[in-house]
Amino acid sequence: MKSSKIGGIFPALLTPFTKGGEKVDYDRACGLADFLAKKGVHGLFVCGTTGEGPLMTLNERKKVLEEVVAAVGKKVTVIAHTGCFDTASTIELTRHAQKAGAAAAGVVTPGFYTFDDECLYRHFKSVADSAKGFPILLYNIPGCVKNVIKPSLVHRLAKDVKNIIGMKDSGGSITAFNEMIMGVPKGFVAINGVDEYSMQALAVGGAGCVSSTANVVPELFIAIYRSMKKGNLDKAWDSQQKLCKACATFHYGALVARYKEGVRLRGFDPGYVRAPQRELTKDERKELAKNMKTAGLL
Repeated sequence: MKSSKIGGIFPALLTPFTKGGEKVDYDRACGLADFLAKKGVHGLFVCGTTGEGPLMTLNERKKVLEEVVAAVGKKVTVIAHTGCFDTASTIELTRHAQKAGAAAAGVVTPGFYTFDDECLYRHFKSVADSAKGFPILLYNIPGCVKNVIKPSLVHRLAKDVKNIIGMKDSGGSITAFNEMIMGVPKGFVAINGVDEYSMQALAVGGAGCVSSTANVVPELFIAIYRSMKKGNLDKAWDSQQKLCKACATFHYGALVARYKEGVRLRGFDPGYVRAPQRELTKDERKELAKNMKTAGLL
């Protein structure tokens, strides 16, 4: 199972919508993908949390992936987020991602209901078994879906299911990240999803980062990644401190709209959000621009 291409910096690609969030702006989505590819990122995570995937129809998610793969699939590694709250829809999107040319699928934990480990094991195994030979990344983000992929469950799935080759962990615990890494087979891809400890996750064996903030400041993530690869901890820490200041600018209020406004201020208009997300007010836009300048991002 090839996992060597899955590593480095992956912005969690924003999905541009038309005004009012009525339609996906596919041309603008491809434009943003190309904009980020030219910044030097290693890949893109498509239709995830930041990409408003849970607010999109299955057909919209399929088409965004197809368009992005066609636009930049030969330049960067494209991972499709295919997770849904039900197993059948997740299987449908995962099979589509395999056919569409994605390098892998990221599968978020199903939510709303509380599921025990056996429910989650059967869900992930069913999805992986439905797309033989296609790399699957588990996606842990309990802050959004409430169910946690425990390190012990990761170890079990990694042992039992050949094409579950990694996990994107946005759980917020570097301790759990460490525990997960210590019990998986060699070659298992541990991807960090918490911007504030990007450097630290790489230091303990993480293969890279999937990040919301990387839409806005990909250069900071790339600097951390390159410095860690070279063993230059001082330079990596300098970039990590700058990144933490950037994170403080975005991690409050209407998050997706803030990221979109941040990208707009840095040179690319990524369109609008979809309800129940809301756009920023005029005062919020002014405040964001001011805070970005203070943080040295403009």
